[in-house]
Amino acid sequence: MMTKRLALTLGLGVLTACATVKNSTTRPDYAQVDKQRVKRLVVVTQPLPDGKQPVGELWSLIAREYINQNRDFLVKQNLTQEAQATDASLKALCTEGFEGVLLLAPQVKRTQDGADTAVRARLMRCADGEDVWSAEASGSWDSRDEKFRERVEHYVKQFGPEVEPYVVPTYKLLKATLDTLPNPELNDADKDEKIELGE
Repeated sequence: MMTKRLALTLGLGVLTACATVKNSTTRPDYAQVDKQRVKRLVVVTQPLPDGKQPVGELWSLIAREYINQNRDFLVKQNLTQEAQATDASLKALCTEGFEGVLLLAPQVKRTQDGADTAVRARLMRCADGEDVWSAEASGSWDSRDEKFRERVEHYVKQFGPEVEPYVVPTYKLLKATLDTLPNPELNDADKDEKIELGE
């Protein structure tokens, strides 16, 4: 009985550690409307996490690379915005070649050993500004994780030492969040284009 209870407690502990996504919603008509139309995205992070431009750039790049490697979207650009994101400012990003805008609205607070992070994410369809998907997630992680050592070095080299404490918490939060994205359907030309992205 004690073994069963211990296993259940441990199981719940593992569940709690992973349960960062509070909610995730995909349009009920996604399969009919967006699955074959919203594939090419631009990622924008706004406001700047912890008020720091390099950390905002880190967020957008991690999201771009993660989606290109693990989801079927084609993320072709990543950027940050200081000004408050509005439907009009997001729509302005819908230039030729983009079918959707993925907005990441982070809240980040440094802790002694890492960071408390939260994000509200939404995927807006360029054609009419409607949301295709949205999610909210949060979590707290240490900045040090041996499995992420090379990844941390990679981003520090790109954005400077200022981003180092943010890499692990940001990656873990965005992975959990972005794994709830639906997958579009790619045709052969799309698949070739995705290979060319090479991320």
